[in-house]
Amino acid sequence: MLYIKKISLVQFKNYSQQQYLFHKRIVGITGRNGSGKTNLLDAIYYLCFTRSYFTSSESQNTQYDTNGFRLEGLLERGQQEEKIVCTVKEGRKEIALNDDKYDRFSRHIGQFPAVMIAPDDADIILGGSEERRKWLDTLLSQLYPDYLEHLIVYQKILVQRNSLLKNIAATGQHQDHLLDIFDMQLIQHGQPVFELRSSFLGTFIPQVQQLYDFIAGKHEVVDIRYLCTLQEEDFASQLNTARYKDFQLQRTTCGIHRDDLLFLLDEHPMKTSASQGQRKSFLFALKLAQYEVLRQHKNLPPLLLLDDIFEKLDQERVTRLISLVSGPSYGQVFITDTHAERLQHAFATTNEEIQLIEM
Repeated sequence: MLYIKKISLVQFKNYSQQQYLFHKRIVGITGRNGSGKTNLLDAIYYLCFTRSYFTSSESQNTQYDTNGFRLEGLLERGQQEEKIVCTVKEGRKEIALNDDKYDRFSRHIGQFPAVMIAPDDADIILGGSEERRKWLDTLLSQLYPDYLEHLIVYQKILVQRNSLLKNIAATGQHQDHLLDIFDMQLIQHGQPVFELRSSFLGTFIPQVQQLYDFIAGKHEVVDIRYLCTLQEEDFASQLNTARYKDFQLQRTTCGIHRDDLLFLLDEHPMKTSASQGQRKSFLFALKLAQYEVLRQHKNLPPLLLLDDIFEKLDQERVTRLISLVSGPSYGQVFITDTHAERLQHAFATTNEEIQLIEM
């Protein structure tokens, strides 16, 4: 079991200084909008991922008119107690596990698996390809440390290659030898990412389908198509063919950084043809399938962070979801809502006693 027992927040978002103790498997966090419910979930997420779920800007995570923040969590993993401390001060970030500071934050990813479900997740379906890649990368990075390392190096090389293309355009001096080196490195680190994305989705889709049927209460065929040009032509050939176009546009126009996922409902794009209820059912199925994959791979249930689900789902879907997450295959669950009574009522039919924290 992965279990968070205590968290302290100093100058994190709207918290000046606060500490919370958790003593139940199901923790309900209630209060008015703007009281800090979502920020508390995000602090838990930050401990697991070394970053916020909602923003990449540390200044937005820092309380107004201060120069940094500190998060500390006391967790139990298996039978072992673990302490995570995250500090940001004047732009410098440090992450420590049991008082040992990481030299690379990527080494922390996947050690404390967690899944967040939040209102902004609709962007995974409705937003651009970057949102879908981010979702898939977050999942695969928790499963496979090598995947994350390949991705990090690939992104660094991509920035360098694009910078070189801009420099070539500015100076008129072609540097084909250096481009050849960057191309070779892109292939070296991009190919494993492509192969893992491709193989993973084949086994993942049936789990999404099963959970979609349960949450929606009926069967509709859902599918995830992986869209990558590497499926049609090898990476080296594509880079070679696209080089002239890259010169013109001053950026790398092919590669795994342009991959996308197409979500389908009965063979039609979910983005344009699915109802709001169908999209919500699919998003929950997607995230809960992610949870299940992590649970099986890590051999322990991840933390599940549910933000404002009562405002997103109708009563029937909420009832099915609550029955699922209160079951034996789920671990510690944090759930926010504006109404304490609604949370208590939702779990009244389960065998779980809920801890309520009022903001």
